[in-house]
Amino acid sequence: MPMSRVLLCTRTTDYRHDAIPAAAAAVTALLAEQGSRADLTEDPSALEGDLDRYACVVFLLTSGDILTETARRALRTYVEGGGGFAGVHSAACTEYSWPYYGELLGARFTRHPAYQPGRVDVVDRAHPATQHLPRHWDFTDEWYDFDRRPADARVLAHADESSYDREGGGMGGDGHPLVWCREQGAGRVFYTALGHAEEAYADDRFLAHLAGGLAWAAGRA
Repeated sequence: MPMSRVLLCTRTTDYRHDAIPAAAAAVTALLAEQGSRADLTEDPSALEGDLDRYACVVFLLTSGDILTETARRALRTYVEGGGGFAGVHSAACTEYSWPYYGELLGARFTRHPAYQPGRVDVVDRAHPATQHLPRHWDFTDEWYDFDRRPADARVLAHADESSYDREGGGMGGDGHPLVWCREQGAGRVFYTALGHAEEAYADDRFLAHLAGGLAWAAGRA
């Protein structure tokens, strides 16, 4: 059986994370372990053609408007037709000028407090991205806030807002979604807000979290 392919996009037109090289290397290695080959790109034309040859498209630490209008149409057609999509961390800070992308991802980033230790409450451990995690997972990140709670999504983990200093952030109310998955048309979408720093991509639990989420989005789990 030929090795499946995943398109791994790290393009930025706004804030650029220092972790991108480590993240790209770690995700490429994860995909190889799953029997997939990563096509790494920062070229928007790579998303303009036929995406059906890919098991999944991943936006890894992307930011700003990164797609041409042709690429936007191609990505929408791909996902609606059954393609997989996964977003990591600042994928939620991407394509603000394209309304469909907010619908696809489920929510958009608004703000975050300082990078600091906190706690992830894993509320659904029956998913490949979370089945290995403890109910309460201590982690260090930026604890993203979003413009809404993702509609029609299966929320897998919340941020425990009592575990970190919320100055400059905090959603309050009934849970603070941090990791979720959803269906868009015939496609699958996975998103995790975690993964700001290079250290995350050397953390075994976080890597297993990513591996499960990517496998699910690609329809392999």
